[in-house]
Amino acid sequence: MSRIGKQPVPVPDGVQINLDGRRITVEGPKGRLEFEHHRLVQVEYDPDQRVVRVSRREESGFARALHGLTRKLIANMVEGVTKGFEKRLEIHGVGYSARMQGKQLRLDVGFANPVLLTPPEGVQVEVPDATHIVVRGPDKQKVGEFAAQVRRVRPPEPYKGKGIRYEGEQIRRKAGKKALGAR
Repeated sequence: MSRIGKQPVPVPDGVQINLDGRRITVEGPKGRLEFEHHRLVQVEYDPDQRVVRVSRREESGFARALHGLTRKLIANMVEGVTKGFEKRLEIHGVGYSARMQGKQLRLDVGFANPVLLTPPEGVQVEVPDATHIVVRGPDKQKVGEFAAQVRRVRPPEPYKGKGIRYEGEQIRRKAGKKALGAR
């Protein structure tokens, strides 16, 4: 049995869970999330113990894979509506900057024109200073996808390290031609 899948998901106070067939709705202080699970997986909510249990209907390899996945997705939904998720990005490079322009994120990262990105619904973007971006929201997938989309605009390059990177991300640096010396 899946080690992750057999663990019950605790539901904290202030979070409501509604099961309607295969559709799961989780509502909390940070928002409302919905998810429709696969038919090979069964989800049960025990309101007395305030836990969600996930089990599988058959023992195929695909059903075993879905078992742990479904449990983790539900746990992420519960965590998202209570605490929320956050990704932080840093901009490195002379003249590179970011700022909010209305609801859009404006990136000036060495192109002839600025790059404008619109965050998806439910995702908030903050720019505390010109070289830091904070992406927040209750949906882990949307937060991670938008942060990856921002990073893809100008990924860090290996020679000078210029570009957009996650906070704390280590960039493997390469030695340039000058460092190799004349042969």
